[in-house]
Amino acid sequence: MLRWGLYLLAIYLLTAFLTPLFIKFGFLPEPQEGLGNPIYSPPSIDHWCGTDRLGRDVCVRTLEGSRVAIIIVLLAVTLAVIIGIPLGILSGYLGGMVDRVIVLFMETLYTIPVLLLSVVIAFLLGRGIFNAAIALCVVYTPQYFRVVRNQTAQAKSELYVEAARVIGAGPFWIMGKYLLRNVVSSVPVLLTLNAADAVLVLGGLGFLGLGLPETIPEWGSDLNLALDAVPVGIWWTALFPGIAMLGLVLAFSFIGEGLEIIVNLNELNESNT
Repeated sequence: MLRWGLYLLAIYLLTAFLTPLFIKFGFLPEPQEGLGNPIYSPPSIDHWCGTDRLGRDVCVRTLEGSRVAIIIVLLAVTLAVIIGIPLGILSGYLGGMVDRVIVLFMETLYTIPVLLLSVVIAFLLGRGIFNAAIALCVVYTPQYFRVVRNQTAQAKSELYVEAARVIGAGPFWIMGKYLLRNVVSSVPVLLTLNAADAVLVLGGLGFLGLGLPETIPEWGSDLNLALDAVPVGIWWTALFPGIAMLGLVLAFSFIGEGLEIIVNLNELNESNT
């Protein structure tokens, strides 16, 4: 499962890298170019995935949308990891008032439904790549915080932490040197599963008109534009962006499930030994 997920993700990464080059050198049209094309043209040799209601090439917009989705999703989960892990270690190790304040804030965010919270933040920040990444980052940061905090609270009573205190190591040295590498074992699994979910949430934001500007191709906004066309038999404007979104979700999901199996097997082997 992990291997197939990596293969599928590699195809998306290659597509995201090559599509701008093909557009730049004229092998593919611009995603916004459509004035000279017939509207709602079915898939053909000239337009492999057909055209939309503005005459834009659906294939090019779908390919370019993969690059945008990968950039936003990876940026969002990276920011969530950078913020959530340090806060989780700090809260779990120090405890007391610091722990209660941070937990109260993070639990409040965690109880709000993912799509609702992302919609509110995207509405406040406005449309844009970085703004969409921030909206997703806020949604997923509490999950990393919860996982890391719980593991830190258990690990801080281990003998190696007590030994570090005895030799005079300070709290921040212990958190960075000893605790960090021992409490992040489940983070890669959570990261990939969150990335899969973030693809769908990003599509939801675009579908609601809160994702990216209209000049940037996005699967969610293209699916929204295809709503009026599908009932009259124009299926291609919704099919190809939908398949692209599904494929990227499966890629991240397969990687996450594969990593989870590996982590569980390693923990089982350690417990047996």
